[in-house]
Amino acid sequence: MATVLLVNPSYQGSYGSAKASIVNPIHPTLGLATIAAVAMSRGHRVEILDMSWRQYDFEEVKGRILSLSPDVVGVTATTPLMNQLRDISVLVKELSPNILVVGGGPHPSALPEETMLESRLDAVCVGEGDFSFADLCDGRPRRDVPGIYYRDGEGIATTGRREPIHDLDELPFPAWELYDPRVYAKHMSRLLCRRPPSTMAEFSRGCVFKCDYCASKITMALGYRKKSPRRCADEVRRMHELGFREFLLADDIFTSDQQWAGEVCEAITATGIDMAWTCQNGIRVESADLDLFRKLRKAGCYRVSFGFESGNDEVLKLFGKGGRATVQQGREAVRLAREAGIDTCGFFLLGLSSDTEQTMLETIEFARKLPVDMLKFGITVAFPGTPMFRSYHERGLVRSYDWDDYHVYTERPLFAHPNLDYGTVLALMKVAYRRAITLNPRFIFRRVLHGIRTGEFFWDAYYFFKWLFLTPTNREAIPARYHARDRWPRVVHGPDRELKLLDYQVVRKTERSASAPLAARVS
Repeated sequence: MATVLLVNPSYQGSYGSAKASIVNPIHPTLGLATIAAVAMSRGHRVEILDMSWRQYDFEEVKGRILSLSPDVVGVTATTPLMNQLRDISVLVKELSPNILVVGGGPHPSALPEETMLESRLDAVCVGEGDFSFADLCDGRPRRDVPGIYYRDGEGIATTGRREPIHDLDELPFPAWELYDPRVYAKHMSRLLCRRPPSTMAEFSRGCVFKCDYCASKITMALGYRKKSPRRCADEVRRMHELGFREFLLADDIFTSDQQWAGEVCEAITATGIDMAWTCQNGIRVESADLDLFRKLRKAGCYRVSFGFESGNDEVLKLFGKGGRATVQQGREAVRLAREAGIDTCGFFLLGLSSDTEQTMLETIEFARKLPVDMLKFGITVAFPGTPMFRSYHERGLVRSYDWDDYHVYTERPLFAHPNLDYGTVLALMKVAYRRAITLNPRFIFRRVLHGIRTGEFFWDAYYFFKWLFLTPTNREAIPARYHARDRWPRVVHGPDRELKLLDYQVVRKTERSASAPLAARVS
């Protein structure tokens, strides 16, 4: 039996002083809960260190490692958390070279070989790590563990991509019990959560769409796999038993299969459990349906988020919505949700790959006129693993490979946009919040009525005044307290160097193969 420590790095550098910091999503990390559950089912002892709501400080990680003496340390990372993963890998290996250090999550899955070169990880789990990570905890020879990259002498070897998990009902329930609900009741934004403490849940995995800025397929694969309605209801019951009173649904396209989504809602309603929830990741506007929204509301769902992204139909088509989602459908989706008594939240992006100054102004005006209850703007970032990043890298348009800069509220010019000056995008971010919120009487009036209706008026007022004094982008990122930045392994990036970007549309079944020696490619 192995002793395992799983680490979720800090989100503070990503949100910092930006307006969006008032909705910093502090909740149990679902990815760690799911891989922990499989490892625990095989007899391993697992603990989770969640640093999401506070500054990264290597001393905290060091203290937990010294007190727990783990055999395995696993770290998850999106791109803006990658440098924390690098630091933790160096720290752990300096404390004990015998501890197995494993990386996973969106960034390592998108750039597994790069991640190995830039860190002191022993292995990277690519894509769904539920079984791959448990195999590593079991002590199985790395060459026999599907779905990983690992060190093989002076080189890096891979066992290829692991097939996606087809029957999600076979997975154990996520190990939500490893999280203390009281922590999340204290730190979760009340704009995101009406009835704390809340956690994150999933009823399905994957997406069939190919938006050029989205990297979700790297971890969840292209396609759509669903849990049975009964299993979903049982998970809701389990969350409630553990003390959670609300959950945020992580599914990318929950309402796309309307019959199944309706059956899930009916199964949850049949439990009789009073559990609030939201579709936090956004649902497709073309899947909006009044009858389904009514079932959602009856089952306890009080808010749905829509990924509107742009207010221009041609831009929507060019980046991957393929003409399926339109501006008019967005308006209709909001109308139907409101008719069913469900709150609405809108996500908008500026600087999409086909954006111009005019199309961004159209997006701002679209957001201004939509009768949503909440809205959020972000700068489009080409994250590793996306078709957008691949295109920008190949054309030499990437200006920074410092992963600390890769968040949607950055003021640093990460890319040379094909159509736009970065200063224009930053200027329009300010215009967006001013036009759509600060100087939008309809939004303010709607929000006041919402606060009175829901009893959240004083919370709304508190966050609104806090929001007024924050900047649209992150000018004052909270600095991480790194252990050994000067000792991180480093890689020379640039368009003249091929990045080992994985193609999420192809699941490879390759034999073990060693790459070139590390010393030849690390500066």
